[in-house]
Amino acid sequence: MEKIAVFPGSFDPITLGHFDIIKRSIPLFNKIIVAIGVNAEKKYMFSLDERKKFIENAFADEPTIEVTTYEGLTIDFCKKRNAKYILRGLRNPADFEFEKAIAHTNRTLSNIETIFLLTAAETSFISSSIVRDVIRNNGDYKLLVPQSVRLEK
Repeated sequence: MEKIAVFPGSFDPITLGHFDIIKRSIPLFNKIIVAIGVNAEKKYMFSLDERKKFIENAFADEPTIEVTTYEGLTIDFCKKRNAKYILRGLRNPADFEFEKAIAHTNRTLSNIETIFLLTAAETSFISSSIVRDVIRNNGDYKLLVPQSVRLEK
């Protein structure tokens, strides 16, 4: 049986924390679908195409990584793609409490398991919102994101 995991998120932008979780999951699954959720209510710093390109370029040499977009419930997307696992990264106890509630809901509504990986200690403080704030204030964001996230000024 093929082990397919979906790693959902807005990835606005992808951070070194996301990158680390994806890299460390490669040996665990036959395929990882990095699924960029589309939420019309949300205001993003980067366009959907930019976010997709950042991730595709970061994993250009990884044939088991697919990058795509989706709308609606993550479990519905997983069912369409025959994914039995949702991959999530945990940075801190607050992440755990929030993600645990979603994982229980997803398991109640489907037979899809959520797999949690702890972020590496050196990336556990990084969030996309922190990166966006650094970018907005002309800080050195390059220390927080993969090399594929480079902005022209």
